[in-house]
Amino acid sequence: MRAVLQRVKNASVSANEAISGSIGRGFLVLLGVETDDSASDIAWLVDKIMKLRVFDDADGRMNLSIAEMGGEVLVVSQFTLFGTTKKGARPSFHRAAPPAVAEALYRQFTGTLAAALARPVPTGIFGAMMAVELVNDGPVTLVLDSRRRDF
Repeated sequence: MRAVLQRVKNASVSANEAISGSIGRGFLVLLGVETDDSASDIAWLVDKIMKLRVFDDADGRMNLSIAEMGGEVLVVSQFTLFGTTKKGARPSFHRAAPPAVAEALYRQFTGTLAAALARPVPTGIFGAMMAVELVNDGPVTLVLDSRRRDF
């Protein structure tokens, strides 16, 4: 499971010109699900997101977690995070989980994250063409990969 986290001042996602999710200050998470991902990948990723100390404390230092600063999280499915251009210019997405598997794990991830945050987690619409708008804060952008935990 791979996630691109962007610390944002605000973010929203829409499909068919209708907003499906929006947040204020917090994380925009672009989430890709790989073919062999499981509940253990979800647990690791949620734990990592909850513990990251990348929000400013009273002294302006990145020292607070998402929970400590009362932030929100918006999650958008992003199978293209597993795109590879190893064999040419057209990306291959063979490492991305099939849609039915990916959607189930995506929903499990957002539910687990919502429970950890003790608040709803807005999302995009799985499988839809979406438009994501954000105001990146910092900018601070991190890549987390449950298969490359030292990344």
